[in-house]
Formats: sequence, structure tokens, C-alpha cells
Amino acid sequence: MQKFPTAETVIPSSGQKPRVTPDSAKVSTASVTWTNAEPDTLMERVLAPANLRRAYQRVVSNKGAPGADGMTVADLAGYVRQYWPTLKARLLAGEYQPQAVRAVEIPKPQGGTRQLGIPSVVDRLIQQALQQQLTPIFDPLFSDYSYGFRPGRSTHQAIEMARAHVTAGHRWCVELDLEKFFDRVNHDILMACIERRIKDKCVLRLIRRYLEAGIMS
Repeated sequence: MQKFPTAETVIPSSGQKPRVTPDSAKVSTASVTWTNAEPDTLMERVLAPANLRRAYQRVVSNKGAPGADGMTVADLAGYVRQYWPTLKARLLAGEYQPQAVRAVEIPKPQGGTRQLGIPSVVDRLIQQALQQQLTPIFDPLFSDYSYGFRPGRSTHQAIEMARAHVTAGHRWCVELDLEKFFDRVNHDILMACIERRIKDKCVLRLIRRYLEAGIMS
């Protein structure tokens, strides 16, 4: 397996990686010093303590495999305690550079494989914090018939909607899958749509960098 860069090569420091224990992921977020400044810009709201604590808990509860740097969820609390001031400063300055995702192949139900990208644990924390602030802005704009990956919606609700259409006399239900759809999304068009609602340049720059972070295999 290819040797991937560690998180320390992305966020340089003069010290060593913080010591962690098997219970590190269970550390209360109260022991992690985020900041207490009153948020003003969207990026500051993303980095607000309450938002970060919620994002941290979600990342820890989701567990998941390490990204390209090899850092595990158990390492996250110790890493954040040591490097958060540097990380936060880079995010606020628009200088943070996400790591490439780690490519993994998972089997499809009908045969073949699908390639997924696993972000680093640190990037998962930042992405979750970002998503929590972007969802209230964009989710109300989505179709009432869209159920995938949306808060308060599920596949069961989608099935009930399809059943309601059948009851109403609609006889056809179509299931389709667009091949490699997300791999082929035009980033310029996507960013133009986002810029209609988001004006914070640091947030826009960060989203663009996540879109272009690349894949390590």
C-alpha cells in the first residue's frame, strides 16, 4: 500500500503527534478548546464552538476508516487540542488546503465495484461543520420529491410517496441510476449556483478546494 503523508505534513508543527489512548475518541468536547469569539461571517459560524462540538460528536459517532494520512477517529481529540489554533487561522485566512481522499472500491449489489473516496478525519470534521451551516441555506430550495441525504427524510418516505402516486392512478414508477454522476458534475456551474446564496469568499474557496482535492490510491 502506498505510504500516505501524515496530518503533520499538512499542518506543520514543531512537536510530535499527540499521545492518544483507545478512549481518546470518547473525550468530551469540553476538553477541546475551540474559541469563544462571537461569529460574524459564515466561516466564523462554521467554526463557532457549538457548531464544532456538534460536528465533532457526529464524526466520532460515525466512526469510519482513516483517510489518506492514516489518522483514526481515536486520534482526533488529541490532534485538535494540539493543532486547532493553526488550523482555525488557516481556515479563516482562506489558506487551508484539504488532503486528497483515499480511494476504496466497494462491491455493487448487481456486480462490479464502485469507487468511494474517504476524506481524512480532520477534513471530515471540517466538512461536517460546514454542512451544518449550509444545510439550512440550501435544503429549502430542493425539490419536495427529493429524499436522498436530506434531514428528516428517508427512503421509507420516498416509497410512501411512490405508493401515493400509484393510488392516485399513476401506473408507472421508474428507477434509474446515472453512471458516475458525481464524478462528472461541472464544478464551475456548481460553484456559480452556490455563489448565488453564499458570499463568504473563504467558504467558497474552501468548497472549491474540497471539490478539487483529488484521490490517492
